[in-house]
Amino acid sequence: MANADKLTTTVSTKGQVILPSAIRQRREWGAGTRLVVEETPEGVLLKPVPAFAETRPEDVFGVLAWKGKPKTLEEMDAGVLAEAKRRHARD
Repeated sequence: MANADKLTTTVSTKGQVILPSAIRQRREWGAGTRLVVEETPEGVLLKPVPAFAETRPEDVFGVLAWKGKPKTLEEMDAGVLAEAKRRHARD
């Protein structure tokens, strides 16, 4: 956005700021959208709150424990194919 195209807003007595509709539409931020507010050296940065909390692989490894003989790649491929066929037949 060029300097001539910069949009402005005003802070209300309650500390509220209205984001210009062009920005809200472009970002698809509807009413109720939760935003993270970060202070940066250049100003304030608004980002949508992630839908899910950040996780690390070590946080989720072993969540679905399997007791039994490990499956081969061929068995896994056959299982995926069978489920795909089942879902396709359902539609």
